[in-house]
Amino acid sequence: MNPEIRPVLTAIGRIILGKERQVRLTCACLLARGHLLIEDLPGVGKTTLAHALAKALGLDFQRVQFTSDLLPADILGVSVFDRESGAFKFHPGPIFSQVVLADEVNRATPKAQSALLEAMEEHQVTIEGETRRLPEPFFVIATQNPSHQVGTFPLPESQLDRFLMRIQLGYPDAAAERALLSGSERRDMIDELAPAIDPQGLIELQRRVREVHAAPALLDYVQALLAHTRRSADFITGLSPRAGLSLLNAARAWAFMDGRSAVLPEDLQAVLPPVAGHRLHAANGYARLSSDDLAGKLIAEVAIP
Repeated sequence: MNPEIRPVLTAIGRIILGKERQVRLTCACLLARGHLLIEDLPGVGKTTLAHALAKALGLDFQRVQFTSDLLPADILGVSVFDRESGAFKFHPGPIFSQVVLADEVNRATPKAQSALLEAMEEHQVTIEGETRRLPEPFFVIATQNPSHQVGTFPLPESQLDRFLMRIQLGYPDAAAERALLSGSERRDMIDELAPAIDPQGLIELQRRVREVHAAPALLDYVQALLAHTRRSADFITGLSPRAGLSLLNAARAWAFMDGRSAVLPEDLQAVLPPVAGHRLHAANGYARLSSDDLAGKLIAEVAIP
């Protein structure tokens, strides 16, 4: 494990118990300069994970509760007339933070959801004809309730594709749940959490992740995975070039966290389920398979060059 990353994982691991892989995937997503979608039932720690991550990294944090009456201006900001200056003054919204938690994002209307698109892709927002840059680093963590719950609006494909990864936390195991029940209040523990790294240090780590080497043979493997999804009858649509870039970036971050300077096929396989799961749509014969099962099927059917 990279010694620069270990303190961050350790700090978050004290708050989020028994979810080492999910915590590591969250950090890998941030190091790869992507955004994260957490889909799960209420009460399993989605919001707590986002808050703990921001605190462990010393980042500004804002939470936006997505509801059916939320407007884009509630996210982006609005200009208000100032009588003293005789001009309109822009009041930035919560999107102008380094970590933005879009809580229960699929409870808002598509119009409100679309307010995140430019921010997530370009790290900027255009409001009233003026483009404003967002702070760096910039990381969106969205939580999503299962689609069968009442009052949800499914995220469109264009929105889903902006998320580098989608993960589920799930219920804790018996030992972790017992420690949770007998331990301190999580919110108090977050308040006492000391940053393990500063924002400039994180930006430097993100830069170094992009320098992790991917050999031509490794790129052949990425292309083989993409090609299989496009020509296989098991999938309605194949993975896009953006999905291929996301997979490679996530694998670079995974290798970096392991302290290696080059990506291995095992790195691709480790991040494939959360990167590809929400982008793959199975044909009828496999429609009941979970995203992890679909990714596992893809790994099994595509040989390493």
